[in-house]
Amino acid sequence: MHEHSESSHAESVASHPNTPQEFWEGHYGQRDQIWSGNPNPLLVREAARLPAGRALDLGCGEGADAVWLATQGWRVTAVDVSSTALERGRAAAVRAGVDELIDWQQHDLGVSFPDAEFDLVSAQFLQSPIPLDRERILQNALDSLAPGGSLLVVGHAEFPPWSKMAHAGEPLPSAQEVLSALHLDARAWFTALCSEEPRSVVGPDGNPVTLVDSVVMVTRATPTVSHGQP
Repeated sequence: MHEHSESSHAESVASHPNTPQEFWEGHYGQRDQIWSGNPNPLLVREAARLPAGRALDLGCGEGADAVWLATQGWRVTAVDVSSTALERGRAAAVRAGVDELIDWQQHDLGVSFPDAEFDLVSAQFLQSPIPLDRERILQNALDSLAPGGSLLVVGHAEFPPWSKMAHAGEPLPSAQEVLSALHLDARAWFTALCSEEPRSVVGPDGNPVTLVDSVVMVTRATPTVSHGQP
């Protein structure tokens, strides 16, 4: 579900499958490569400021983010519902010489979630034209973070102008709405980012356009150790 290119996303999938796996397999089956192959820039910006550790890439798509993280020394768990996407990601990791640093796992995140602890969870454009319990998934992501670990959530704050949803349906959540939906205890979490940020891209018609992304990054507090007398 990564936004590695500015295509019409999965809206062009004509079939109406019964499961997320069928839907996304249909999406990735349209072409040999869906996304650009470049890592998401906001992940690059924020992860570059962190010490490498254990990362979870939710909805890893064809693996560009996971491969980039691995090249920076992260050990990565890369998750997607599509086996086709995972196969392409694994092939990209082999080409980059980092496949040993990446654990590729197939999950329908509405049903199952990796059982491990992470220093960074990345949810890049975890938005879907079919039903997706994003709030529950992000709660599971929070639960998976180690003390001092961070969750980075990047999504469309506005529909791209070429999207079929641009002039219909509910508006997309703002960064503040995404943050509020996490239901964080202020004593246990720090908010590092909560903003809308513009991004210049080339649209499907070849013309430049500015998109707006919501960006939220929160960090689990590290418990303090008391050195007082018992």
